[in-house]
Amino acid sequence: MADGSFEDRKAYISAKAEMVLGAAPERISAPGGNSRSSLRLHYPDHNVIATLRPDFRRTHLEAHVLQELAPHCDDIPQVLGVSDDVMFQSDTGEMRLNAEIMEQDPEDQVELAAEAVAAIFRIHAAGRQTKLAEMLPHLGSNADWVGSFVGSVAAMEPYSVGISRQFDMAAVAERMDYPGVQFLKWDCRSGNAAIGDDGYLRWFDFEYAGLRHGAEDLAWLIADETWPIAPDVMADIVIENFDTGCGHDIADYMDYLSVYTTLHCVQRLKLIEQEVKRRGWLHKERVRKYDDAGVHPDFAVQLCRVGAYYSAQSPLTAPLTRNFEAAERSFSSAV
Repeated sequence: MADGSFEDRKAYISAKAEMVLGAAPERISAPGGNSRSSLRLHYPDHNVIATLRPDFRRTHLEAHVLQELAPHCDDIPQVLGVSDDVMFQSDTGEMRLNAEIMEQDPEDQVELAAEAVAAIFRIHAAGRQTKLAEMLPHLGSNADWVGSFVGSVAAMEPYSVGISRQFDMAAVAERMDYPGVQFLKWDCRSGNAAIGDDGYLRWFDFEYAGLRHGAEDLAWLIADETWPIAPDVMADIVIENFDTGCGHDIADYMDYLSVYTTLHCVQRLKLIEQEVKRRGWLHKERVRKYDDAGVHPDFAVQLCRVGAYYSAQSPLTAPLTRNFEAAERSFSSAV
């Protein structure tokens, strides 16, 4: 059913909603576009999110994760029911974090960023109170994944006449080869959080949840190209909200975060370059509205600034700083 037309999907979900929730919605909208897996069901006094993924196993995994976390934190949507391949969950809010933060003045932006980071740490802490570690997949747990992740720095070669010989790929790969010990939401881009009518920020979209170091979720947020907060400010926010119960020394945690964020910036820059070739530059408003890749020169510049800052924080990635700085100059001149 997930491969049907948009109208077919709406009719299918509406029928499932009547079965599970007791009433069909008055209307159905697609906040992320018609091709996305989640739709908003509008009822007279509330909204519900219905998720119909191409792979029903991911839907059931997400439902299980949310149900396990629910007793331990309020930073996630609540599962309202599951029927076959459709999951119904509470609506975390129509104002996504990536849009809401742009409406705030600088001081309030920092406060909102701190709320987002604190929520991630709380979700991780909630995960440690469950048995999810016994059944979730280990993310990036094989040598091929690590090798590809680290080897992606080759994409930075066109900037600053290649990669410095001082960049030790084997040492960086060893640092990134981390066993799965901490629950991760994964994909913590700012478009995957929203502020509800109660003013509370909640993260959603847990279909890729798994296990790894723990800092990866923060890297997804910090290296979200649409995220407007300066990288040094984000570092301060992470330190201020650091969870001492996460099992890591803060100095080691921040070093790992720096290396991982650097490499994640490379991944996002590669994506932007690929999408520019395919679609050309996009408008910022479209990117934020549909939670699209940040295919705009300003977003690429932001990524380069984040990459330059975090690469400089660790001796392992410091040789890449010049590449990010050169890439920033290149994107700054893009029309």
